[in-house]
Amino acid sequence: MIEKLAFYFQYPFVRYALIVGVLIALCSSLLGVTLVLKRFSFIGDGLSHVAFGAIAVASIMNLTNQMVLVLPTTVICAVVLLHTGQNAKIKGDAMIAVVSVGALAIGYLLMNIFSTSSNLSGDVCSTLFGSTSILTLTVSEVWVCVILSAVIVALFILFYNKIFAVTFDENFASAVGTNAKFYNLMIAVMIAVIIVLAMNLVGSLLISALVIFPALSAMRMFKSFSSVTICSAVISVICAAVGIIISILASTPVGSTIVAVNIVMFVISCIVNTIRGE
Repeated sequence: MIEKLAFYFQYPFVRYALIVGVLIALCSSLLGVTLVLKRFSFIGDGLSHVAFGAIAVASIMNLTNQMVLVLPTTVICAVVLLHTGQNAKIKGDAMIAVVSVGALAIGYLLMNIFSTSSNLSGDVCSTLFGSTSILTLTVSEVWVCVILSAVIVALFILFYNKIFAVTFDENFASAVGTNAKFYNLMIAVMIAVIIVLAMNLVGSLLISALVIFPALSAMRMFKSFSSVTICSAVISVICAAVGIIISILASTPVGSTIVAVNIVMFVISCIVNTIRGE
């Protein structure tokens, strides 16, 4: 097995996949704890489907760099979801559902009507489940991921106390002078960037798993926000690395394998929590 791994890691695309996978897992886990505690975890689904619709439009326009359209569109939608989700008539979960289903349906419809590919079903499957795209990364895409991931981690560390405050008691944070709207906006933009990056790793249908499972697993083991955040990051990185390695050795889809490893880790954390009697 070690010889087989050594053989595969001779190829740059395998190393690129591992680097990008670990970075995306780290970033998604950091914000995942906040999103789960704010009961806004399924924003990943909504934004990922928006990204899918944007990718469909970019494909129709034959853009060589789809990130130019996909990233701004997803960020704008994250801001819109943040503001309209507080509307008394359309709450956050309902708005996410509307955007999620609408963007997914329109994206697939456009891809069918204005198809520019001879293998439409394969392209759709790759976009939805991240089947092969993580293994076709270019050097420039890897550098974009590294830079954006570094920015997200730096922002999270720099504004950790503010993010902690708006996560647990937004009203109190506002009362003591914290600009809660700004930090909520920053969180929304950061998660939008992560969603776009994660499209290549697990696809649009599985992105929420990277956000939810590590956070839930960590919450079964620790109670404080800092401990849960650190544990979530460690679990997410390990699961991503193990999932990618298993997918290489067993020739299974990368995204689905990573999610499966996260599910196993969640089950283990639940068992440990039960044994501890908590």
